[in-house]
Amino acid sequence: MTGDEIDALVMALPGAERSTAYGAPCWRIAAKFFTRLRAEDDSLALDVGDRARRDMLVEMEPDVFHLTDRYRAYSYVLIRIGGVDRAWLEPELKARWRKVAPAALRKAHPEMAGG
Repeated sequence: MTGDEIDALVMALPGAERSTAYGAPCWRIAAKFFTRLRAEDDSLALDVGDRARRDMLVEMEPDVFHLTDRYRAYSYVLIRIGGVDRAWLEPELKARWRKVAPAALRKAHPEMAGG
């Protein structure tokens, strides 16, 4: 995938907006941090729910998923966008949206409840 394809996936989510975090481009959902694309390694930083799941992804597909020391204490995984499968990423973004979106936004978009 490319950065433009990632942007299109994220911006298709209800309440998505482009923003910055710590001086770097990111996306937010209803003003809450959602994810960011790391220019230094073309990786998407995405919270996958827990560190055990993150570690499993890194172990199973180290060419796609990786970590830096900055993310070790969190449930974020770094995803090399050039190697990630859209069929895997799209539902992951929707799952993260359900965690980040405020209740009113979730209620206004019942089509996002699945998964």
